[in-house]
Amino acid sequence: MVALDFQNTDTFVFLLLALCALGAVPALINHNLTGKPLAHCVRKAKARLVLLDPLVAGHVGEDVRSELSDVTFEVVTPELEKQMLSHEPVRPPDAVRNDASPDSMAMLIYTSGTTGLPKAAIVSWGKVALVGGFSSRLAGTTKNDVFYSAMPLYHGTAMLIGFAHILSAGGTFAMSRKFSTSSFWDDVRKHGANIILYVGETCRYLLSAPERKDPVTGESLDRKHSVRVAFGNGLRPDVWSRFKERFGIDTIVEFYGATEGSFATWNKSRNDFSMGAVGRSGALYNLLIGRTIALIEVDHETAMPYRDAKTGFCRRVAAGEPGELLFTLPPKDVESRFQGYYGDKDATSKKILRDVFRKGDAWFRTGDVLRWDKENRVYFADRIGDTFRWKSENVSTAEVAQVVGLHPDVQEANVYGVALPHHDGRAGCAAVVFEPSALAGDGGRPRPETLKSLAQHVRAGLPKYALPLFLRVVQAGGMQTTGTNKQQKTGLRSEGVDPSKTGSDQLFWLHGDSYVEFRPQDWEALQGGRVKL
Repeated sequence: MVALDFQNTDTFVFLLLALCALGAVPALINHNLTGKPLAHCVRKAKARLVLLDPLVAGHVGEDVRSELSDVTFEVVTPELEKQMLSHEPVRPPDAVRNDASPDSMAMLIYTSGTTGLPKAAIVSWGKVALVGGFSSRLAGTTKNDVFYSAMPLYHGTAMLIGFAHILSAGGTFAMSRKFSTSSFWDDVRKHGANIILYVGETCRYLLSAPERKDPVTGESLDRKHSVRVAFGNGLRPDVWSRFKERFGIDTIVEFYGATEGSFATWNKSRNDFSMGAVGRSGALYNLLIGRTIALIEVDHETAMPYRDAKTGFCRRVAAGEPGELLFTLPPKDVESRFQGYYGDKDATSKKILRDVFRKGDAWFRTGDVLRWDKENRVYFADRIGDTFRWKSENVSTAEVAQVVGLHPDVQEANVYGVALPHHDGRAGCAAVVFEPSALAGDGGRPRPETLKSLAQHVRAGLPKYALPLFLRVVQAGGMQTTGTNKQQKTGLRSEGVDPSKTGSDQLFWLHGDSYVEFRPQDWEALQGGRVKL
């Protein structure tokens, strides 16, 4: 086991392939990690050697080295790389890889760690081949295609949907060290890419950037590229059509899947019929796959499935209703479909649900709530733990964020539930980045007409219990995200709406037909039980 702590570079790619050729297993470390999380990831992999990108070598401080005194950290400097390349090229004999099978471990890819320390998901050779082959066939990729990714290769989407995809098709893989809104399309044009990868809020960031024009001719550069397919996950419905229209993207391939899971849904879309869906299916698919998956009712207060009081079994949701996605596992051989987290039996066991519909069965818990409509379109509803209860109703943060995000003055919205003194459940709060035109003065304060318009917009688009009662105004670039542009809610939830904990962000709350300033004395009134929402 050898850990690779790299930004996207050709050196990283060839080290990855070299380790596989030697029969070693690469553990792909998030290059943004430092301190305890970094030491945790290396320790979980049981790696004795960590190869480091010179640009992130500074993340390995004495705190990490002291915790991992038996681990060698080697910075792959230009001098060392030159020494590597000076050796005669030798293909290791097949004997060093003769134990490789579809079920054997190809690499470790870590979860994002948004709800705790990252977990090392085992990715098998079978999964690398299956995902790479299927996704390339779905997109119609050929050896003449160029697939561009600014998403980090330490993440499952870029490694499997990106690199394994193009390797399977025999095409060309182009990449940048990291995502940059300002240089993304320049890189796409430079490489002649016709397939691009996105994750999370990537497309929203690209859409929020001002129009680029040729400095000589004045021609708009937004559509001056060869991209025919945008492939990824996390493209929200409020961005979907606007992104396609502005940049002239013919096809969106949106998917849903988990790095550690062995099931995925896919939506290849060229029109508005399946806009926002993470998958869609037909009669044959439902016949073949229907019995292997299930959507079940969840108690969002305990984050556990409902169990029938009489039978003790779980309950499937009605058609069109949201429920946690499960997929079936062989009860006596769960590892054949779910190999779990390396060196973490407790975390692995928590993903396996037993006695779901009958005694002895076994199912994989995705932790995600999805909705399967009557047209066989599949929509992501929320992450369990993000959905909250208010006024005895379940509120989907993803669905509320979609409505908030449709307001023309809103650039980005992240919705979460906050605990309030003397109130049961959690109240909705939306952290919002406004368009510059919606702000007044140097302080970045939203204009009164913007606050009133947004209040009217959410009242018209949401049931009363789902209204975001609080508004947290975040400056551009200040939203908390992972290294793959996925929004984080944990820090925002813990800070709540206590003005002493929200820093320079401005707080507002819904009063009548507008959002008005939420002041420290208002928080004191809530604490004193003098306000009932």
